[in-house]
Order: sequence, then C-alpha cells, then structure tokens
Amino acid sequence: MNRSIHDSEEICKRLEEKNLTNHISSWAKPYLVSIIASIYSAGYRGKTVDMEQYSDRHRTSISRFLREDRWDDQPLEEASKKNVLETIYGESRKTGQPILVIVDDTICSKAIPSSKAIHPIEAAGFHFSHLKRKQDYGHQTVGVLLSCNGMTLHYDMIMYDKSVSKIDIVKRIAEELPSAPVPSYLLCDSWYVCGKVADAFIRKGFYTVGAMKTNRIISPYGVKMSVREFALKLVEAKCRKLFHFVTVKGRRYYVYRYEGNLKGFENATVLLSYPEKAFGKEKALRVFISTNAVLSDERILHLYVSRWEIEVYFRDCKNKLAVDRYQIRSAKGIRRFWLITSIAYNLACSESHTYSFSEGFHRISRLLQIERISFIFDYALRGGEKSALLQSI
Repeated sequence: MNRSIHDSEEICKRLEEKNLTNHISSWAKPYLVSIIASIYSAGYRGKTVDMEQYSDRHRTSISRFLREDRWDDQPLEEASKKNVLETIYGESRKTGQPILVIVDDTICSKAIPSSKAIHPIEAAGFHFSHLKRKQDYGHQTVGVLLSCNGMTLHYDMIMYDKSVSKIDIVKRIAEELPSAPVPSYLLCDSWYVCGKVADAFIRKGFYTVGAMKTNRIISPYGVKMSVREFALKLVEAKCRKLFHFVTVKGRRYYVYRYEGNLKGFENATVLLSYPEKAFGKEKALRVFISTNAVLSDERILHLYVSRWEIEVYFRDCKNKLAVDRYQIRSAKGIRRFWLITSIAYNLACSESHTYSFSEGFHRISRLLQIERISFIFDYALRGGEKSALLQSI
C-alpha cells in the first residue's frame, strides 16, 4: 500500500489552501492531519486514544508530538493568525463593514489533583467561574474572535496562568493587530472595560463597546455617584419619561443615555437599561458603555449583542471539539492542542458559505467518511490483501 487509510487528502487540501502546511515539517505534518481528522470523527472526546484511531502512530507517540520540542509550533500559529487577518480585514476593505474583535474568557475544568500526585497537570489552578458562581479548578483561557459582515473566525486562545493579567493579555492582542481599515469595535464584558484596554485598541482604530459594572462612578450634573445610585435616584424621582424604548432582537428596553467622563475614559456614552416589564428593578439594571459617543443607542446595543458569538464559540469548542476534555499534563502540549483545535474550527467555518461552524463541521465530517469508504473500495478493486488493510487500521 503506497498510501495509508489514515492519510486524509481532504484535510491536506484544506490546509494547503490556507497555506498552513508550508509552516510545519514533513515529520510533523502526518500528526497534524491525523489529529484534525479525528476531531471531525464520531465519538471524539479530545483524548489521544481518539486521535490514535485516525493515525498510523501509537497514542504515546501522539502525546510526545504534542508535548516535546521536536517541532516548532510558532510558525504554524503565526500562519493561522495571518490567514484569519487576511480573511477578516479583506472582507472589511471590500464591504466597508467594521471589524469586531470579540474577547472573553472561559474555564476548562479539571479534577483537583491528589496531594500525592507526582506529575499533576501543569498551569492549572483555581479561577472564579461566573457560570458556576464559585471557584473552579482547571485552565482559564482568554479567547479572541475576529468578525466582519457575518464572517467570524477564531484568532487566538491564550492560557491565563496568572503570570500576566488578563488586561495585559488583551492589550497585547491590540498591539499585534493591524490598524483597522474602517472604524471598528472591541466587544467585551465588564471585566475588560478599562482605560488601558480601550486606549490600546483606539490606537489601532477600534472603539470599545462593552458591559459595565453598576458600581462604576459617573458624574451626572457634576455630582459623583455610582451608576447604581444614579439609576435608583431616577426611579425614585419617577423619571421614567427620561428613558426611551429601544428594541433589540424583538425585545423592548427602557434606556437612559448618559454622556460624560468617567475613570479611564475622557468622554464616553453610558446606557442604563431595564427590560420593558422590569423597569426600576435593581437586579434587572444592565449598563453598557461605548467610547464612540456618536453611536446611537440602538447601534450600541446591537453591537453588544454581537458579543454573544464568543459564547457560542466556547460552547461549540467544548461540545464538539472537546477543547476542555484533554488528558495532557504539560502546558506546552495543551497550548498546542488548543492551536490545532482552533485550526479545525476555522476550517469548518470556511467550509460553509455562511461561515456557519455547525454546517461546515458536518460537511467535513461527511467528506472524511466518504474518503475512508472510497479508500477501502479502491483498495479492494486493486486486489489488495484484506489482512494488510486491517493491520493499517
């Protein structure tokens, strides 16, 4: 047999189209192809034993490939990022639509190791989970998506190990991005809304649109108070008429617009928002900020809704790509696993005309099934030995 059943021409073709195979050695290429092929297989759980089923190598060899220094993953990562930048920035130049940089973080939960563990998983620790509302053990990662005109691709996934703050991580992202061809936006939650991040992005042509904590200080009518206190005064004074309705995704909200200075921002727009049927309820108050003061309230809220793309991304990565179910001890191996997973994610998005990950994922999965069946059929037609074929599986 000149070719193995595990050699996927479909995956190779797509990697070559993205100019990714030129940035990895001939020794490492079969590992990369087999891991990506396994990601699209039924029953994939993110474990090396799953990857072994789509490779000529043993799972221990695959594990060494991920954790050891025999190959340099930096050129592959840079080529992947460059491909994303060319796609998204090219779409912005062509259509004149803004680029959206969407940032958030998530936790890949792991079992807490025994105190007697000789080789515990590296770089894991306790992080506060907003989803579970408690400390969770595992790896926290900062994810970055780039989006334009309905096209969304994964740009980077950075492990947060507390050696560098998440604020500094996002600042570095801003510094490495090219300047936006048209006025564009950083979309983030309240954790990343600060002057340092906003300043780093505005230098590259990105305004900030994000959520804001209700304890932030503003100065309405020259009096300093928290947003929560100001909202309470508006409600107590029965100033509902100062609010106006804004419709977002078919739902109506009472919105009050404040413009002025607040810590870290010389001039910003702050929106105080209540759902139509929960006006004045303290727990229903949501606050949003835009550093582009000329945007309408509707535009600010519609932009912020686009931030939901990264929540869907995290869900797809965990449910379909098993990005949190790895059994890899070394931090380097985990980062490489995340890199290969992000490449697989972008390949799936690019496979769909609408850049739908789910559609592209199922399309590639089906093509790989057809490819394996075709290989067996052609092998039989050539009169190949059944025993030799079974040994290669």
